[in-house]
Amino acid sequence: MGSVSLNVASSRRGGRRLAWLCSSALLNLLVLLSLLSTNLLALRAFLSPRAHSVPAAGAANLSSSSAAISAQVAAIAREIDATRLVPRHGGGALPPELLLFLSPHALPLGRDARTGLTHMPASVAHACFRSPPTLALLAAFATYTPHAACPRRNATLPHRLISKACEPLPRRRCLSRGPRAALPASNMGVDSHRWVKPRHDHEFLIDDVLRLAGGGSKIRIGFDVAGGAANFAARMRERGVTVFTTVLDSAGKPMNEFVAARGLFPLLLSPAHRFPFYDGVFDLVHVGTTALAEGGSPALGQAGTEEALEFFMFDVDRVLRARGLLWIDSYVCHSDERRQLLVRLIGRFGYKKLKWVTGEKAGTGSAKPAMYLSAVLEKPARS
Repeated sequence: MGSVSLNVASSRRGGRRLAWLCSSALLNLLVLLSLLSTNLLALRAFLSPRAHSVPAAGAANLSSSSAAISAQVAAIAREIDATRLVPRHGGGALPPELLLFLSPHALPLGRDARTGLTHMPASVAHACFRSPPTLALLAAFATYTPHAACPRRNATLPHRLISKACEPLPRRRCLSRGPRAALPASNMGVDSHRWVKPRHDHEFLIDDVLRLAGGGSKIRIGFDVAGGAANFAARMRERGVTVFTTVLDSAGKPMNEFVAARGLFPLLLSPAHRFPFYDGVFDLVHVGTTALAEGGSPALGQAGTEEALEFFMFDVDRVLRARGLLWIDSYVCHSDERRQLLVRLIGRFGYKKLKWVTGEKAGTGSAKPAMYLSAVLEKPARS
């Protein structure tokens, strides 16, 4: 019983002490101290360098979340590109068929595991949109009735656009009208004697050049840049060599159709375009005055610049295999500076000179006669 009474008394004294501790003034003081301590701890945690470190698991989750957000943003950007990719031309909005071609099209099987693409991007050269006249030509090219015959007025537009470095061109959903009427061979620049019979010191014969192929390798496939009527390809075919020829129609002549009628392969491509071939696939590359004078210049907007010639020659070097032959055929240099530029560029590649002939071209009517340069060079094997 006594123990019980003592506990009761003790509890009564504790209750009075608790009542004193819970007075209003002391509670306010405790609340103020707790707020101050909480704010100080939060400030310390924010300023601490360790606060910016993220655990490995958290970092992985954050990375995956960021990747997902980036993918969504990219998808939205692709949708916006359909309307903001190209500018407006002088005649107003671009044709609906051109905008439809430029729109991203979803891949039928979803995301491609190799490339990571989910949509097929459209391919149209930026040079097509660089100037209002070129853009107006592109708009005219893309103005047609879908699933009907292509307009007759557009027959020469592809060649005019490509000559302005507007390539590749967009695909169209109209039906081709078929070949135009072929011109007589006498008006197409056919020459059955060049490279077969000697005419000038700077013109090499095909048989002599083919014998220069070293290392026991054989010339089987070649590439002729700006080959006109494909006379070079015709002479090489007689010797069992297949040659691809880049051809542009000139003065309304259907050169591509004429070359195809000869049983040869025409490639509608300007010298300014990157060659659509893999590295080192050709045994021989043949270039002449037209190719070296125009190569790269339309794409850069300037004709005959040093940079344009470098871009062209480096692409020629890219498609030529090791120990392959580069045939520079009767290149007309209208200034000694231009010839020296080409000579320095050839020296930079480290080609071996198998044939090298220079000479003056008579009858230019200028104080300084133009110079011819003809050469057969062998590409070195690079490690």
